[in-house]
Amino acid sequence: MEIGQPSPARVRPGGPAPLLLRTEREHRTGPGAVSVLKARGTVDADNAGHLSAALAAHLADAERTGAHPLLDLTEAHLACAAALTALAGPAGALARAGRALHVVQPRPHVRETLAAADLPGIRAHATLTTALRALEPGETPHT
Repeated sequence: MEIGQPSPARVRPGGPAPLLLRTEREHRTGPGAVSVLKARGTVDADNAGHLSAALAAHLADAERTGAHPLLDLTEAHLACAAALTALAGPAGALARAGRALHVVQPRPHVRETLAAADLPGIRAHATLTTALRALEPGETPHT
């Protein structure tokens, strides 16, 4: 291995995993309607704008339908600062409206990245269950 080259253990064959986004809607007895945007793969400089646009559309749709929006980053990897910028815009708009974006992110690097960035409007949760509990009336958000 040459100096300056990443170790073979850190290089994924074929490059980073592609970013896949999927919305799931469900009705829970506690919080009511919940809309979860699930991100899977790597958020990098090439696709961060796509994540930002999808998240903004997800939040607008949740607002229109009266659903609680959640962002599930369980299977996502935040590869660069552009990934945080992609979250900052839509989450900041919610923060200015006095609301929060609940994010599920059990991977340690995602949790550490979000904590270090301290983005306004983001409420991080270790599991979907704790995020859903935070949506229930009278519950204190668990971060």
